[in-house]
Amino acid sequence: MLPTVSLRRTLAAVLTATALSPAFVLAAEPAQLAAAGDESGLAEIVVTAQKFESNLQQTPISISVLGSDALRSRGVNSLADLANGSVPSLRIAPFATRSSALTVGIRGIVGGDANQPARDAGVGVYIDGVYLGRPQGLGAGLYDVERIEVLKGPQGTLFGRNSTGGAVSIITRKPTGEFGLTQQLGMGNFGSYIAKTNLDLPAFGNIAIKIDAMLSKREGTVENPMAEATDFNSYDRRGIHGAALWDNGGSFTALLHIDSSYDGTTPYYIQLIEKNPASAPLAPAVLVQKDRARTADIGLPQQLSVGQTHGSSLDLNWQASDTMALRSISSFRKLSQTQFDNGFGAHSSPFVPNGRFARYSLASLRQKQYSQEVQVLGTLPQVSFVAGVHYFHEKADDDAWTPNTMQWDAAGVAPTRLPNLQAGAQVPFPDRGDNAMAESIAGFGQATYTPAFLNDAFHLTVGLRGTHDNKNGTLYKVNGATTNFTFEFKDTRVDPAVILAYDLTDDINVYGKWGTAYRAGGANSRSVSYRSFGPETVSAFELGLKSEFFDRVRANFAAYTTAYKNIQIDFNAVNLLSSNRGTLETVNAQGTGRLKGIEADVSVVVVDGLTLSASYAYTSTHVPQAANPFNNGALQNVFVTYTPKNAFSGSADYDLPFDSFSLRSHLDFNAADGHRSNVGEATLTESSFLVNGRIAAADIDIGHGAAFEVGIWSHNLLNEQHTFYYSRGAFTAFGAYGIYNEPRTFGIDATLRF
Repeated sequence: MLPTVSLRRTLAAVLTATALSPAFVLAAEPAQLAAAGDESGLAEIVVTAQKFESNLQQTPISISVLGSDALRSRGVNSLADLANGSVPSLRIAPFATRSSALTVGIRGIVGGDANQPARDAGVGVYIDGVYLGRPQGLGAGLYDVERIEVLKGPQGTLFGRNSTGGAVSIITRKPTGEFGLTQQLGMGNFGSYIAKTNLDLPAFGNIAIKIDAMLSKREGTVENPMAEATDFNSYDRRGIHGAALWDNGGSFTALLHIDSSYDGTTPYYIQLIEKNPASAPLAPAVLVQKDRARTADIGLPQQLSVGQTHGSSLDLNWQASDTMALRSISSFRKLSQTQFDNGFGAHSSPFVPNGRFARYSLASLRQKQYSQEVQVLGTLPQVSFVAGVHYFHEKADDDAWTPNTMQWDAAGVAPTRLPNLQAGAQVPFPDRGDNAMAESIAGFGQATYTPAFLNDAFHLTVGLRGTHDNKNGTLYKVNGATTNFTFEFKDTRVDPAVILAYDLTDDINVYGKWGTAYRAGGANSRSVSYRSFGPETVSAFELGLKSEFFDRVRANFAAYTTAYKNIQIDFNAVNLLSSNRGTLETVNAQGTGRLKGIEADVSVVVVDGLTLSASYAYTSTHVPQAANPFNNGALQNVFVTYTPKNAFSGSADYDLPFDSFSLRSHLDFNAADGHRSNVGEATLTESSFLVNGRIAAADIDIGHGAAFEVGIWSHNLLNEQHTFYYSRGAFTAFGAYGIYNEPRTFGIDATLRF
């Protein structure tokens, strides 16, 4: 392993080192850095959490990192695959029943219904330095990912607005300029199959090109009895990504990314777990299903929700001198998303002889965004710094329609499908519609001062970001009627950060951090009046310890407390007994909430080839009551969603070499307490305990410079079942409803590498 000396003490030297220059922008790949050290110990982990590349152990914030090997062993092919709790502080869930948009939360800050054009998330998601403005599209397949960094706690200074909970940064591999091909094929139960191709072409001139393609498909895990209708919880993901790197062999590089993705999914199935005997009667054909259903009780029309994303970015880097580098990241992205959701089926309507039922939520969104960031990174005597400006512009619109799709017979035992839906035949089309624009410009800077006294062991970091936001929109359709409701949000915000760090030894570091962040205000397009709401803010203090021992033990700990103010709370007035339309209003809760927690990450190389890892997160949440606009402003208890009090993840990786191949095995388990899935409901889901594994024969030499690998895997190996969504009356009074986790899946894959 490389000696772990303080980044702040050696930054100037690193800048001028030929092997790592320019360190801020184009440092050697982590795999190259690790290869330079002791292969029997823990590999160095390189992160870009502070805009330049640095050692994880020398970066004074709480970060979890999943490298390419960990992602492969855990079968992570999209962000949705991290919903099992691989990173305990990171909680990912579908929006309601829909995996066409993801809900992402860190440390108890969860975005709520951010599906709307004028509403933002609470955790920033980035790919290669580019902010992704909408939760739609986040479930698309991942390409050749080098690592995923989970930055915990507010990142308001360096990452800006909408990072109150933290940030998720996805970094893909750059072109190498040397020929290389990795081809993976696999298949599994539920009709699943996958094909992934990563092709590096030999450089021509100063240009290196890389092409990535992927196809991943699976049938549903809950059967839909209706003929020719898709099953529940299926997916069809495919896409292509290209990268071209121009390097003049000296001080300047240009990296171009172009990608296009298709993400087709069907919703999860909401099943009736328990009937309320005091409610209106349901049809006799509606079943109570107390365990995870394999087949829905009623066949329903259902089709894929389709998300299509297209993007490009240009990353320019200039090493202006031995002590200064300039970087520019320009990006344009385009998104379209349909969300077709018939997951509630017959559970949400009282039985009426010959009555219609099965509300089909048909929604669509279109979005375009442009962003530009310029950074200056450098060193002065005893000081390292980063400064820059960021501009973000977004336009989006959406609409929705909620007709019924089925009709009962007189006895409620033989439902039939309604004829082809005609726009406006049942309810006006669209039922609602709006458009919105957001523009944000920010200037930021952060500097670390390492005074010469105390043997260069003390480090003071100070950062500041100033942001001006301008958002507006129009709700032009409400309940099928033409309207002209508008909103406008303007705000100027300053977010500081201060970090004190001290190197007790070269391998043990302690730090204290204070920082703030905010989530922009906006308006709720599910409202009937488009009432606006203000920004929410956080102020967090964190204490941390990062340590390594004997190159075989890495132990990192953090404790934090967060003041959470003006929390954006969604109140839901949907009443599916009387209307197909759900109405939401978003208000700012008065008073201050408090989020507190402890995090631990430990890795141990027990013997050569065997690594044990464990992560734990304890999260305590308290938020103030909020005024319910649907109940004359009466104060109501509200709760943090998708945040268990205790969450734990552990893994064992063993690499056993033989003469002609290596046997690689991986086993992980992820456990969590139950959590709340509705902001206004205290009911908890069931606790969870998931076990996943993979074993492979790898590095099989088949000649001509090629290596072969074949492996078998299983997710939810023990076929454990738990509800990750559970409600008693959030939408109806018929009883208790839930969405269960996926059943056991398994398969085989083979990989060829040149």
